[in-house]
Amino acid sequence: MSTTTATSAAMRAPRRTSRTGLLLAQAWRQTSVGLAALVIVLALGFAFFPTVFTSIDPYVTNTAHRLRPPSVQYWFGTDYLGRDLYTRVVHGAALSLKATVIAVSIGLFAGSLLGLVAGFAGGRTEDVLMRVIDVLLSVPGLLLSLTIMTVLGFGTVNVAIAVGISTIATFARVMRAEVLRVKSNLYVEAAMASGVRWGTNLWRHILPNAAGPVLALAGLEFGSAILSVSSLSFLGFGAPPPAPEWGSLVAEGRDYLATAWWLTAMPGLVVVAVVLSVNRLGHALHRDEAPSH
Repeated sequence: MSTTTATSAAMRAPRRTSRTGLLLAQAWRQTSVGLAALVIVLALGFAFFPTVFTSIDPYVTNTAHRLRPPSVQYWFGTDYLGRDLYTRVVHGAALSLKATVIAVSIGLFAGSLLGLVAGFAGGRTEDVLMRVIDVLLSVPGLLLSLTIMTVLGFGTVNVAIAVGISTIATFARVMRAEVLRVKSNLYVEAAMASGVRWGTNLWRHILPNAAGPVLALAGLEFGSAILSVSSLSFLGFGAPPPAPEWGSLVAEGRDYLATAWWLTAMPGLVVVAVVLSVNRLGHALHRDEAPSH
């Protein structure tokens, strides 16, 4: 009996350990998703309701308080002109996130349209469109954005357009793949064989069933777009000073890294936190939707 009891206890131990690990992993996933959602809500609050989070003017200078480190009075410290860095980060969310929304929208709608036409039409139309998409994919996204910026010029909207154009190819490839998958289903073939108009078939059957993965991709691309917009702003292609775009705030602190680390660290941490939160929430939603597909 003692041998049997010891054997059964030894067999139960790994199960208990694996169950504990599973519970811990599940708790961590729930906690991380909750924190990610909280960060995103705060970022959206910064963008749409900045005066709720700070009542200070982001453009008012106070040279008597220049280069103050983070404290109770100045949460993110002050810059070289004495401006409150936290206030500038809060007000800069509207510029950076507006550009990101425009960029993702351009990539989503233009790329989806190209992929939809290529996958549904097939033949020579598909060949021509996909060769254009291959050319876009062969150029790194940031390099393509910089090339477009040289044509469009400076400004937040132009940055958004450049980043959006650089993401068209990704959306087009995914949409085309989904359209080809949906087209092979029997109900689509039956509708086409029964004489249903191609526009009706496209609108009622193909597009609704192919849009899910593309919309999930848009959520994942949102984080990448924030980085691209911030990178172009960092390089000086965004709104001119003293506009507090996140990328330009990081760039302004480059000359003070040795004496005022917070000028680059605080805006940079905000960008990192928002990007990681968007990616975490996007992966969680994609995982939840995956079984239904």
